[in-house]
Amino acid sequence: MTIRVLVVDDQAMVRAGFAALLAAQPDIEVVGDAADGRAGVDASRRLRPDVVLMDVRMPELDGLEAARLLLDPPRGVDHRPKVLMLTTFDIDDYVYDALRAGASGFLLKDAPPADLIAAVRVVAAGDALLAPSVTRRLIEEFARTRPAVRARSPRLHALTAREQEVLTLIARGLANAEIAARLVVAEQTVKTHIGRIFTKLDLRDRAQAVIFAYESGLVTAGADQERR
Repeated sequence: MTIRVLVVDDQAMVRAGFAALLAAQPDIEVVGDAADGRAGVDASRRLRPDVVLMDVRMPELDGLEAARLLLDPPRGVDHRPKVLMLTTFDIDDYVYDALRAGASGFLLKDAPPADLIAAVRVVAAGDALLAPSVTRRLIEEFARTRPAVRARSPRLHALTAREQEVLTLIARGLANAEIAARLVVAEQTVKTHIGRIFTKLDLRDRAQAVIFAYESGLVTAGADQERR
């Protein structure tokens, strides 16, 4: 199956470079590009790509707002591509807010070419591009810039005790194999729990699960750091 990609970046050389790199892959087709967020939204709705590579900071309409428009489209628009944010910054509020809006992950612009290709494939497959180390740093940034949640969200009542435990471990940055080892269960069992968590909480992927765990009060920065 061919992955259809749209590249949105205000720098012409960056767009051309990413497009050439991706188009050289046998399973990826670059269907178009755009120089700002507004043009990117229009192109996405016209071309219906599977994945949109979206720069964070652009004129006219920045990548964050463009991602929101693509991932929460108006009535009558049924296409929702996967969005992979591109940034020159390691982690900042733009990236965090993009993940909150439903983006599937982020990638630094200076990442190796192989990482970009792999990222597109990972996101197209429906997974979030958040390695455990990135997850931990995302949590730290969230804790640093936002006040602690004082009361747990009632939405947590939808989860069993074991599911809450699994969600807590996801939010601490553990991969599935690490969660399985910690709970002394099979990795497939962990995947089943994660699938149920996503369904019950209406979460798209691991990135949103981490953010929900934090915003619901299930995990806190202090508790997370104490356990490392």
